[in-house]
Amino acid sequence: MSARKSIAIESLSHLTAIPVATRIGPLVVSSVIAPFNPGTRVVPETVSEQYANIFHHVGLVLREAGADWRHVAKMEFWTPQVERDALDPFWLEKFPDEASRPSRHTHVGEGKVATASFIAYVSD
Repeated sequence: MSARKSIAIESLSHLTAIPVATRIGPLVVSSVIAPFNPGTRVVPETVSEQYANIFHHVGLVLREAGADWRHVAKMEFWTPQVERDALDPFWLEKFPDEASRPSRHTHVGEGKVATASFIAYVSD
């Protein structure tokens, strides 16, 4: 079995002893990716800005794990009901090829904050 490696990035961290992601062999699994402005615990007012931060953090996590966007197998989002469509422009920017997109599950809730998680598989 491959050794487990905790992934850390400067723009996002947890207040507890939880890494932002973990890599075991080719598998990279994130913890919750919060929408905080990089290096702070401030949540932007708009969900669009929150998604921009989430995708920023995920990009840094992938790089730190030795991966990139093409390695993402699945993303999950928790989003406010009224802002569900705000996710699509970011999604299409990172995954423009409709024949090669990761799985996605969007949980719609009543809150005002978007969050995400992802699974990536690094085979190369």
